[in-house]
Amino acid sequence: MIESLALIPARGGSKGIPGKNIRDFAGYPLLAWSIAAAQQSELVTRVIVSTDDERIAAVAREHGAETPFMRPADLAQDTTTDLPVFEHAIQWLEDHEGYCPEIVVQLRPTSPVRPNGLLDRGIRGLLEHRDADCVRGVVPVAQNPFKMWRCDGDDNPMTPLLQVEGIAEPYNAPRQVLPSVCWQTGHIDVIRVSSIKQKRSLTGNVIYPLVIDPRYAVDIDDLSDWAKYEALTRSGLEMVTPG
Repeated sequence: MIESLALIPARGGSKGIPGKNIRDFAGYPLLAWSIAAAQQSELVTRVIVSTDDERIAAVAREHGAETPFMRPADLAQDTTTDLPVFEHAIQWLEDHEGYCPEIVVQLRPTSPVRPNGLLDRGIRGLLEHRDADCVRGVVPVAQNPFKMWRCDGDDNPMTPLLQVEGIAEPYNAPRQVLPSVCWQTGHIDVIRVSSIKQKRSLTGNVIYPLVIDPRYAVDIDDLSDWAKYEALTRSGLEMVTPG
């Protein structure tokens, strides 16, 4: 079986929502929803939480994830990007355990509402496309960017945001003839570890879509999002849940 590591980045020190990753979300710590998604996958072989916070690590272990290392403080800053966090985890596991997964699945805790089977769809999608560096979760956009404009004040003319080859005025064209457009979500990224190592990128150059129903498009940024999306978990939507 191919080794597929689910890696959940969950640093401490959130300023927008203090203690966000272990705050109660619909009856469980927010972090537990991503752990559950990994545990319920048929193809994920290991689940690890990367954190710099002992409280987060303890909650992660309570819900069945591993915390074999603590993330260095310099990789847990407000400006820290995902790539060095994943490079650190992959290198630590190789150096200390000789563990080298072929695939790593990123699950961001702030997108806790995931449809059943999402992870396995993503992993299979990566395996089916030999040229793929990454499969990324996306949803169809509500507003087509080909009908958007650059605006520079009321006293200046607008300019189209985007052009389409073969269509002189995409902003006047029927929606059906315009390219299909998706927006990336925080639900899931499925990445070849070889691409991370060789290309120093979490996506590489060849990225395939994993299209998700827009009803699951949840990205928690502030407390107003919290209550709204907790209600979504009680709406009857089929989704992965802890417990």
